[in-house]
Amino acid sequence: MNLDAPDFSRFRNDNLELAYFDDGDPAGEPVLLIHGFASTASVNWVYPGWLRTLGDAGYRVIAIDNRGHGESGKPHDPDAYHPTSMAGDAAALLNHLGLPDAHVMGYSMGARISAFLAVEHPDRVRSLVFGGLGIGMCDGVGDWDPIADALLAPSLDEVTHERGRMFRAFADQTGSDRLALAACIRTSRDLVRREDIAKVDVPTLVGVGTKDDIAGSATELADLMPNATALDIPNRDHMLAVGDRVFKKAVLEFYADLAR
Repeated sequence: MNLDAPDFSRFRNDNLELAYFDDGDPAGEPVLLIHGFASTASVNWVYPGWLRTLGDAGYRVIAIDNRGHGESGKPHDPDAYHPTSMAGDAAALLNHLGLPDAHVMGYSMGARISAFLAVEHPDRVRSLVFGGLGIGMCDGVGDWDPIADALLAPSLDEVTHERGRMFRAFADQTGSDRLALAACIRTSRDLVRREDIAKVDVPTLVGVGTKDDIAGSATELADLMPNATALDIPNRDHMLAVGDRVFKKAVLEFYADLAR
C-alpha cells in the first residue's frame, strides 16, 4: 500500500453527494475515519500515513470527505453544517456500505462529529478515538469567528489574526471552497453536553498534542467518560499531532487490546 489516495466512491445523503474511500483489508474490522475542519480524507488520513498504518495492520479503512470538504457537496448555508447533520452523513455511509457498526476515529472537528455520532447513533460505534480535541468539545475552543473572516478575506495578505492565517493558508493549500468552509466554521462548533458524553460507554482513546492550544485537556474529557483513556502526544501542536508516531502506536495498541 502506498501513500497515493485510493479511488473515491460516491453516495447521497440529505440531498448531498458525498465522497468516501473504502480501502485496506476488506475482511478486516472496519475503521471509519472522520477528518478535521478544512482538511479532507486524503489530507488527514492518507498523506500522514494512517491508511497505510491501519491497512497494514489488517483493518478495513473507510474515510469520508465531510460535507463542504474535498470531493463532497459544498453547500454555502451554515445550517447545513451542524455536527448532528455531519454525524448523520457518517451513519448513512455505514448504511450505504451495509455495515451495522465500526470503530470510529475523528480528528479535531472530526472528533466532535464522532462524539455526536456516538451520542445520537450509539449502536453504530464499536469504539472511539478522539484526536486533536479534548474537553474543548464540551467547553468550547475559543473564538473562531476570525477564522471565518480570514476565509472570506480577499487574500491571505489581508489576514492578521494568527489562527485565521493558519487556517486560511491551509484552505488555500488544499484548494478548498472558502465560502463553504466559512459557513461550516460558524455552525460546526455546537458543543457536546457533558451529561451526554458521560453516557458514551464504548472504549475510547483521547489523544491531544502537548503543544495543542486548541483542543483542551484530553484527561479532563477522558475523566468524564466511563471507559476512556487520555494520551499526551509529546511536543506536537494541533496541526502536527495527527500523523505522529506515538499517536499511531497508541491507536494500534488500543485496537489490539479491544481484540483480546
